[in-house]
Amino acid sequence: MFSRLYVHVPFCVKKCNYCAFVSNTPRENELAEYPDLLLQEVRLRASAVEPVASIYFGGGTPSLLQPYQLARLLEGIAATVEIRSDAEITLEANPGTVDLISLKAFLDAGINRISLGVQSFDDHFLDCLGRIHTAAESRRAFDEVRAARFGNVSLDLIHSLPGQSLDQWRTELRHAVALSPEHISIYGLTVEDGTLFAHRYPVDSPDLADDDLSADMFELADELLTAAGFEHYEIANYARPGCRARHNSGYWQRDGYLGLGVAAHSFLREGYGVRFCNPGTVMEYRQGVVSGQLARVDTEYLTLDAAMAEYMFLGLRMADGVDLHAFEREFGRSPETRYGSAIADLVRLGLLTRKGSTLLLTLRGMLLSNQVFARFL
Repeated sequence: MFSRLYVHVPFCVKKCNYCAFVSNTPRENELAEYPDLLLQEVRLRASAVEPVASIYFGGGTPSLLQPYQLARLLEGIAATVEIRSDAEITLEANPGTVDLISLKAFLDAGINRISLGVQSFDDHFLDCLGRIHTAAESRRAFDEVRAARFGNVSLDLIHSLPGQSLDQWRTELRHAVALSPEHISIYGLTVEDGTLFAHRYPVDSPDLADDDLSADMFELADELLTAAGFEHYEIANYARPGCRARHNSGYWQRDGYLGLGVAAHSFLREGYGVRFCNPGTVMEYRQGVVSGQLARVDTEYLTLDAAMAEYMFLGLRMADGVDLHAFEREFGRSPETRYGSAIADLVRLGLLTRKGSTLLLTLRGMLLSNQVFARFL
């Protein structure tokens, strides 16, 4: 069953230079018709949805939707499936697409958490990334989010940008802390195939941060943000006490989530787990929804081995780590039976540590998390 909803809005004013997500400038009427298509999909999938613990509007730029569209969409979802009274409902917002009036209307529509895509507080780096807003507009947007009375706000920042120094990154972090959000997400730049950055910055480009500088930036974020009272609760995420992103935490705990919209991914808790996604273009998505036969694309039925590996590497992303007893209850065998040698090696190398029945990444393990996770595949 699905206990969480992810709603993908694949539209942007302009595609950012580093972005590999499915998003494009909307064609005529696409943005206007999209909420109706989403509601039709909800009705198609409703029988597999249990009471909804969280809803996340991502993209793309979901703040391009008009508040009345979002209100109608949330009303339609609530009329079709049960939404828990304490559900976390998050809207990703580009600082260049919101103002005080729209933010107040988003709050009235039912949004109770804003994730503000700042990415940088430096206009040079914002221009490099291809963002449509300035640093001043980010600060204004944050102030207006607060003026609209949102009490749960997250900021996104990217480090290891082309030409970025450690001191510049320290300044970025200090700007973020000074705003006092409830949550901060920190991502190291990844140059993805098919993006403008992939053409501009080849793998060996001297403009890109090397591994040592990226590691220094990761450690600096941990140092400054934890000193400021944030909990480093997941590799890339920091939160004030009680303000972890509940929706994203559900991903790492393998909760079932239904992806709505173009190219949206889903995970169904059935057997050892089923992953699939929706068609990747508006035209294909529209055809499937209107016909009542929306295809599941790239369906993967997880095997026992795949599910156990996923349980380990998703659980280890979080500071809470993997409860070895919970693993055994889930799969009927202990992790040591399947991964004893790998666990022993990773503990010896200082990448994992054990506290009672819990297995955790060390800070060094977080830095080298991809190497750690590969040992469970």
